[in-house]
Amino acid sequence: MEEMLEKYTEDSIKSLDWKEHIRLRPGMYIGKLGDGASQDDGIYVLLKEIIDNAIDEFVMGHGKKVEIFIRDNRVTIRDFGRGIPLGKVVDCVSKINTGAKYDSSVFKKAVGLNGVGTKAVNALSSHFRIQSVREGESKVIEYVKGELEQEYPVRKTDERNGTIVTFVPDESVFGDYHFINEYVENLIWNYVYLNQGLSIWLNGKRYFSENGLKDLLESKISGEILYPIIHVRDTDFEFALTHSDSHYGEEYYSFVNGQHTTQGGTHLIAFKEAVAKTIREFYKKEFDISDIRTSIVAAFSIKVQEPVFESQTKTKLGSQLIEPKGQTIRSFVIDSVKKNLDNYLHINSETAEALYRKILQSERERKELAGIKKLARESVKKVSLYNKKLRDCKVHFNTNHELRLESTIFITEGDSASGSITKSRRVATQAVFSLKGKPLNCFGLSKKIVYQNEEFNLMQSALNIEDGLETLRYNNIVIATDADVDGMHIRLLLITFFLQFFPDLVKNGHLYILQTPLFRVRNKQKTIYAYSDQERQKAIQELGTKPEITRFKGLGEISPDEFKHFIGPNIRLEPVRMRKADQIETLLEYYMGKNTPERQTFIIDNLRVEEDIVN
Repeated sequence: MEEMLEKYTEDSIKSLDWKEHIRLRPGMYIGKLGDGASQDDGIYVLLKEIIDNAIDEFVMGHGKKVEIFIRDNRVTIRDFGRGIPLGKVVDCVSKINTGAKYDSSVFKKAVGLNGVGTKAVNALSSHFRIQSVREGESKVIEYVKGELEQEYPVRKTDERNGTIVTFVPDESVFGDYHFINEYVENLIWNYVYLNQGLSIWLNGKRYFSENGLKDLLESKISGEILYPIIHVRDTDFEFALTHSDSHYGEEYYSFVNGQHTTQGGTHLIAFKEAVAKTIREFYKKEFDISDIRTSIVAAFSIKVQEPVFESQTKTKLGSQLIEPKGQTIRSFVIDSVKKNLDNYLHINSETAEALYRKILQSERERKELAGIKKLARESVKKVSLYNKKLRDCKVHFNTNHELRLESTIFITEGDSASGSITKSRRVATQAVFSLKGKPLNCFGLSKKIVYQNEEFNLMQSALNIEDGLETLRYNNIVIATDADVDGMHIRLLLITFFLQFFPDLVKNGHLYILQTPLFRVRNKQKTIYAYSDQERQKAIQELGTKPEITRFKGLGEISPDEFKHFIGPNIRLEPVRMRKADQIETLLEYYMGKNTPERQTFIIDNLRVEEDIVN
């Protein structure tokens, strides 16, 4: 110990320049890294940081179009705003705490705040090029991993004003990453929903919204709405809400200055309070808050000057006050909702009647479930004392821990598979939940089954989602089953459970399938794990003649020492995604309902025997 203390000298203190610090601690700037399988992975944050600057130009009245091209992981974003002042382009992309967003008279109610975002993109890209076009002149600068590579002299041009940024996320930081088009589209749709009059073009396709948050809700709701969407626009505030028959929880999409605050914050707390308060006062009844909120789907957007977010990724609002007025966020939201929602319900009596019936229906269902819930909670308390199904981790998603985005739970089948994962997992961020066997097919069953079925009840309790996603304990819910027929069936049954009762989990990108290798190919010098037959063939070519090939038949066969490679930094996850056009009820009926002629025909037409696959 004394020897260690003696080494703590002036030489131990290091000062990193801006790019070195970003590359050494990227999590401070872009959250988690990831490979693009999750919609909150770092490559999408890089994309968003540049688009945010274009949106801020639009908000200030400059440029109604943004063009985006993504080809082979090379991203180009072009806005038609004012263009960065040519003498300050270098400073704006390579000097921390440099930018125009500090001057609220130039950028009011902007997303960009701290002069950090573009610098992070620059530092974390293997190639970064920026061009500013301003009043007939153009300036181009190129960087490699944050290092200035080439600064071209100012030249004359007839191009329209604006800023063009091209970047390639650095593989040495992000690994073998890929952009998922649906995630990029979802990001772009949110921008156009929140910015009326804005057109965004992605690879030649136009994205535009006529009706703002009303359009957003219509795109998100997969079931039937119980009454027409209530849509209200006010100064610096817009909201849309309805109730749906497709889920049992609450679903909110909250935005601050166009930024999707996926973790909510002070504005979401105020909005939920305001809706419940207004509805109670309108009907002059002290409804239980859960009866008002059950199956609600709502989106709202607030614009404030100088918002305070809880991190650079801007997913949670921390502001209490609206600057510079000094009014609280809470009072502003409550006043606006109360005035507009109360007016709307008075004017639209049919909607008011339908909403009232929905609340009464939720009240009846809650009372019917009350006894079952009480028994289920008592059962969970008893089991949790000696619950061998859950091996928990230390860091959870519903905390402010810096590793919260990495919190993961593996849902496994059988003792051997769960044993291998448990022994090789990272205890800090990875939990394991073990199934006894095949779970129940819950398609068409009511919410009662979640409490009456011990396995579902324990799973719901482990995830902590009974009352909605706000208390979700794990960011990544990973189904880890064998890649055989039984394993595939279990995957389907679990996906059915989540889609039936907690579709928001899937919609918000929390559900994944663990990809594990089918083959191990090795010689004395090197081991390669292959996830497909194509990868196996490639590995054989790389290792030369007659390497040893092992075919993995189940997760239980893989030793813990090997398994740690598959759930470590290079973990391969396949996201369970819902496309915009997917209807949950139709999908579940087709795959999980009683045998239908359509499904029988599909099976017959696509039946393949094992020999065909091998050959």
